[in-house]
Amino acid sequence: MAEPTNTGFGRVLVAVYATFALAATARAAVQLASRYDEAPLAYLLSALAAVVYVVATIALARSARAAAVAAVTFELIGVLAIGTLSVLDPTAFPDETVWSDYGRGYAFIPLVLPVVGLYWLRKTTRS
Repeated sequence: MAEPTNTGFGRVLVAVYATFALAATARAAVQLASRYDEAPLAYLLSALAAVVYVVATIALARSARAAAVAAVTFELIGVLAIGTLSVLDPTAFPDETVWSDYGRGYAFIPLVLPVVGLYWLRKTTRS
């Protein structure tokens, strides 16, 4: 039987995801409410990242493995795609998103977090 995803190190992972869910949601809300016209794509991508972090947090906290894998995989693809696009064409994003430059504005944690999350999900599956 698989180990729950919300025990041991999983509690730390849930806490980090919850922190990012809160930070990304707050950032996107402020950006969308006050400066939407300046960089709508960037701000909508920040809102998308916030939704992904919320889903990942809930899925990891409830040990909903399939939802957690889907959310964390989507997060990894998103940070790699947006990170690469923002590096190759900085003008495409007039303002930063959570995932711009691979999460540089958040000490690259958005790049590392899904890798750690997927590792944890795999590790707890084999236990």
